[in-house]
Amino acid sequence: MRAAPSTRPRGFTLIELMVAISVMALLAILSWRGLDGMARAQAQTQTRADEVLTLQAGLAQWGADLDAVVQIPQVSAIDWDGRALRMTRRSTTGPSEGLLVVAWARRRIDGAGKWLRWQSPPLRSRGELQQAWDRAALWAQNPGDEEKKHEVVITGLDEWQIFYFRSDAWTNPLSSDAASPALNPAIAQAVNISTIPDGVRLILTLPTGQALSGVITRDWVRPTMGGGKS
Repeated sequence: MRAAPSTRPRGFTLIELMVAISVMALLAILSWRGLDGMARAQAQTQTRADEVLTLQAGLAQWGADLDAVVQIPQVSAIDWDGRALRMTRRSTTGPSEGLLVVAWARRRIDGAGKWLRWQSPPLRSRGELQQAWDRAALWAQNPGDEEKKHEVVITGLDEWQIFYFRSDAWTNPLSSDAASPALNPAIAQAVNISTIPDGVRLILTLPTGQALSGVITRDWVRPTMGGGKS
């Protein structure tokens, strides 16, 4: 007499379990790589967006500083020495807060060029103005810890150039053609010529690897001028 066949359900073999586990592990790895790639792309996009916004804010501040430049007797209004552009400008809060000296410069930090802005505390006397003017020059050349407290890093920068618009032409402020009496505050006041140029051209060379790279040109025109210069 033959025994009846067993009806007990057949389980998975060890090989089948190993294959299933391997497939699940592979799917998990592929899913992790996909999520990691999405996270990296999102982080890079956010970083580049932050870089663009920071540069836009820096250029807006550059224009605001130039718009607020003031010319007062025997005080330098704006000066480019080849390393830094220094300005005497109105305070951001109001005339009662005095004047400010601001400076823009390029300096290498941790092996990379950076575009920086420096601002003095509010100034209320000619002596304070002169001291801040000298400190701005020191900050651009060889800053100490005290000078660095008042600086802000704007963006990476390979190099930059400044041009003034005077007598219907763009010129290098350091050239002999630009070294006119209009650049001397005392002489300028005597002949009633403003030391503030009609326009300032800023040329930035941004390094590769940033959200924006290459050459950016920004022209500023003195608000009292009748028309634009480009």
